[in-house]
Amino acid sequence: MTPVTIQGREGTSTILIGENFDRLAAHIPVAESVLVTDPNLWQHYGERFPPCEVIRIDTGETNKTLKTVVAIFERLVAIEAQRSTFIVGIGGGIVCDIAGFVAATYLRGVGCGLVPTSLLAQVDAGVGGKNGVNFGGYKNMVGTFRQPAFVLCDPDMLRSLPERELASGFAEIVKHGAIADAALFAYLETHWQAALALAPEVITHLVARCVAIKAAVVNQDEHEQGERRKLNFGHTFGHALEKATGALHGEAVSVGMLIAAALSVNRGLLPQAAYQRLRALLTHLRLPVRMDFDRKAVLEALGKDKKRTGDTVRFVLLTDIGRSVVTEIALAELAAALALV
Repeated sequence: MTPVTIQGREGTSTILIGENFDRLAAHIPVAESVLVTDPNLWQHYGERFPPCEVIRIDTGETNKTLKTVVAIFERLVAIEAQRSTFIVGIGGGIVCDIAGFVAATYLRGVGCGLVPTSLLAQVDAGVGGKNGVNFGGYKNMVGTFRQPAFVLCDPDMLRSLPERELASGFAEIVKHGAIADAALFAYLETHWQAALALAPEVITHLVARCVAIKAAVVNQDEHEQGERRKLNFGHTFGHALEKATGALHGEAVSVGMLIAAALSVNRGLLPQAAYQRLRALLTHLRLPVRMDFDRKAVLEALGKDKKRTGDTVRFVLLTDIGRSVVTEIALAELAAALALV
């Protein structure tokens, strides 16, 4: 097991990479813990859960709302959960986001731990202390910054993932390499087949490297005032495409990264060869490099982006594989960029 530490304003978060899910009880106050999970995870792993109160919630972006949060609040009140209660989210990114948000807001904040069970959540969504829910149909419009006490990443739990969900997680790994680590990107270029086969040593290396990158960024900029903005590479278009098409998060981010990279080429920042490397790697990983979409719906979603200020959006561009910059780009230029891939 390889622990990585994130130091937040209100406490320390320890990322336990390679820890076995069966050891969860060793990391929580069992008698005071409430586990939040989804029916699918409960079906696969319920027998291995510690003997705690369990709240099951439906997943999918349509359920990542304040309505779901209120339902959990009502259950917590009914079981007389106190400030000593410890919330544990066990599931993919949606479960982790909701559990983290509930823990940050119930009784003005109770303890929290996460067990991300999807690749996307282990390398990104479950790490870093950002949590929240969608509002008015737009991504993560209501949320908080608050570090969980721990994040337990068991690579064996990834074996129950459907192929599309696994590919969705690889999009976030590609993102980490593209913005900050050329060596990670190159490693994935030469090990993509073993990665798709979930070879333990390859997956552990990829998760550990992504967590280390994100931890380093969050330790510098927990509340996304500067360096952490680079983690949004591909996500401005990705979130808009996700809303407009119903694609999985990683699928939409895959296309979003290519649009951002093409825009980087157009601006003279990124060599064409680097764009082609990105496109080839996403293809190897069975991720889409283009998709059909309703242009009007995508533009409407872009206009609601949280990073928008007036007629511009804070946007991440690449200058090379492993190097990125954040700049303000006009919405009109982003609209034109939709035609680049």
